[in-house]
Amino acid sequence: MTFGRRLAAAMEEHGPLCVGIDPHPSLLDSWGLQDDVEGLRRFALTVLEGVGGRVAAVKPQAAFFERHGSRGVAVLEEVIAAGRDTGTLVIVDAKRGDIGSTMAAYADAFLRDGSPLAGDALTVSPYLGFGSLDPAVELALATGRGLFVLCLTSNSEGQEVQHACTSDGVSVAALMASRAATLNVDASPLGSIGLVVGATVGDAAERTGVELAAVNGPLLAPGVGAQGAGPRELARVFGAARRQVLASSSRGVLAAGPDVLALRAAARAAADEAATALAV
Repeated sequence: MTFGRRLAAAMEEHGPLCVGIDPHPSLLDSWGLQDDVEGLRRFALTVLEGVGGRVAAVKPQAAFFERHGSRGVAVLEEVIAAGRDTGTLVIVDAKRGDIGSTMAAYADAFLRDGSPLAGDALTVSPYLGFGSLDPAVELALATGRGLFVLCLTSNSEGQEVQHACTSDGVSVAALMASRAATLNVDASPLGSIGLVVGATVGDAAERTGVELAAVNGPLLAPGVGAQGAGPRELARVFGAARRQVLASSSRGVLAAGPDVLALRAAARAAADEAATALAV
């Protein structure tokens, strides 16, 4: 089964929420954990104990594991495997992007069957040209995995590139979205090549000519909860594409830890709020 179909089924069962697993030093401290590999491991596996099998997806942020070196990457591998064991889709948030054989190597690491770093989907950056992602696109589709391509991000610096226009007057963000849409033609209920669109970008899609509904793929929306996006913001940003949105919440859920039941309740509340806002 394709990633798009599996994600649509998971969203139908659990609600349109992805819980970020972001072992930020300040969160480790607030949980009473040391900023070391053991603290990292306890944090991530506790999050999975709380929400695994109860949300549509989890999204470990690779950078917070990589900062601990090879032992941190080993924990990331353990988290990906543990997420799979709970039946929860795992989106590895690594934002990889390069060219040629290097991009092929990233694809091999994060999308190949049997790789310990391969989850169900990977975040990627298209800003060396969408075509530079071809090795990842080909391997993801061949193995039933998905990609989330950065399109409209919430950081103000992103506008320098994403809102810029080509000589034809098409914004870079709109070009990226149209390339993703081409890969999702005729997919049902969702294609497997999605976009990352920040939940706090306001009317950026309208201003840049990005037709989100036409993408026919999932829209990963970071920024829900602690970063400021609530029901009003979600409805404003996504409009007619709301059924495609997978709202992502990290600190808004993780702040409830380390109590497992509190994490579980926070995730359920966030999923219900997102479902109400998106009317799905």
